[in-house]
Amino acid sequence: VCPHAAIRAKVYPETSLVGAPEGFRSTGFKGAAFKDSAYSIQVAPEDCTGCALCVEICPAKDKANPKHKAINMESHMEHLDRERESYSFFLDLPEADRTQIKLDVKGSQFLEPLFEYSGACSGCGETPYVKLLTQLFGDRALIANATGCSSIYGGNLPTTPFTVNADGRGPAWSNSLFEDNAEFGFGFRLAVDMHTLQSRQLLQQLASGIGDNLVGALLNADQTDEAGIAAQRERVVELAAKLAGIDHPDATRLAILADYLVKKSVWAVGGDGWAYDIGYGGLDHVLAMNRNMNILVLDTEVYSNTGGQQSKATPLGASAKFAMAGKEIPKKDLGMEAMSYGHVYVAQIAFGAKDTQTVKAFLEADSYDGPSLIIAYSPCIAHGYNLIHGVDQQKIAVNSGYWPLYRFDPRRIEEGLPPLALDSSKPKVPVSKFMDNEARFRMVQKMNPERYELLARMAQIQAMRKYSVYEQLAGIIIPKGDDQKEQPQREPAGANTSGKA
Repeated sequence: VCPHAAIRAKVYPETSLVGAPEGFRSTGFKGAAFKDSAYSIQVAPEDCTGCALCVEICPAKDKANPKHKAINMESHMEHLDRERESYSFFLDLPEADRTQIKLDVKGSQFLEPLFEYSGACSGCGETPYVKLLTQLFGDRALIANATGCSSIYGGNLPTTPFTVNADGRGPAWSNSLFEDNAEFGFGFRLAVDMHTLQSRQLLQQLASGIGDNLVGALLNADQTDEAGIAAQRERVVELAAKLAGIDHPDATRLAILADYLVKKSVWAVGGDGWAYDIGYGGLDHVLAMNRNMNILVLDTEVYSNTGGQQSKATPLGASAKFAMAGKEIPKKDLGMEAMSYGHVYVAQIAFGAKDTQTVKAFLEADSYDGPSLIIAYSPCIAHGYNLIHGVDQQKIAVNSGYWPLYRFDPRRIEEGLPPLALDSSKPKVPVSKFMDNEARFRMVQKMNPERYELLARMAQIQAMRKYSVYEQLAGIIIPKGDDQKEQPQREPAGANTSGKA
């Protein structure tokens, strides 16, 4: 949940605690995955912005005093010196072996974030998604970033929050314009594919000098998990040693390209102003190209970076700069438009409402051999409330039907299932409960109560209509004439049905 990667968890050998500074906290890890290991959660005292999201979301409470949690807000100056020393020691502790980590919500947080200490607003709802992306794929990721908030905190020169791990690997990041970022990222994909093709061709041409066994292993490597990727990297190291002994221009060329034999993860990242509006034509074109391209939309539902102007992602009833009366038409359903192609993986997520679904969507998008689109609900200061409540507001957004959670995966058809999996249940609360918490809606109510009541009713109808359509696509409600019969969502034998509607 931390927008700035300022609070982190590590699991490590207990022997690593030798020389720990006084006051450094650790405990034994509870679980079979890292038996006889130590576990720590540590805050970076000079990079924490005090947004308190970690305190709000922490589930562990003192039974004798429920107001006291496992993590609490304390005076900064009283703890700065001690925690600065503890954090320095914490960073030097060994990182967990990626090949031994289960990639779920808990396990993903043992992975080192390669996006840290950005200049984003305190409590930002965008950066947790970027941080998670770098934890899961960062040491092999190429990121094309659209102009907007994410380009400002992503490249606030002369510094950048993107970093490298102990092996010197990290995301390759570059910023492009509002109007062409999808095409810019598509160029990354084409370049990677061409370099990979050339390296494979050179491997085959030099097979006699390299060795058929190594060439075959490199060409046929299974890179669907972290263990497979680690094994391929070891083969590339072995390949480099072999190439050093071959005096031929093709060997020199292959030495330059060899790293492209390791699977890359290409992402275009930006806000709703880019994806829904100014860059939509390019984004749509890239989705239609059916190449292995991932797109992450950080949806704040407004032009955040330029002062809060209305975008096509701005919801019905919300006010925005130069559009104060309240938007009178619903926001564009970008996910539905992408789903209409049939070959695009599409997910709509909100980490504060369902973190398991968020992690699953990222993993599925990366593993999908085709275009993928993740639309991530991102609380923003432009919404007009204290972002300490950002997680709770995400839950209300989902529970009201305002922001349904789903994953549209074309691979499900092969299992005899509808491609859409609806991950949020039927709306439990009215949309007005969500709207009443945010100034972008209350401003309309204050200026024109009658208009606001009309817009709120329209927003409720729109939410119910949209959810009903998703139910039909998910096979939960199957229309029969004038009647609708509710059906359980079918899953393949042995499937994990947790979190399913």
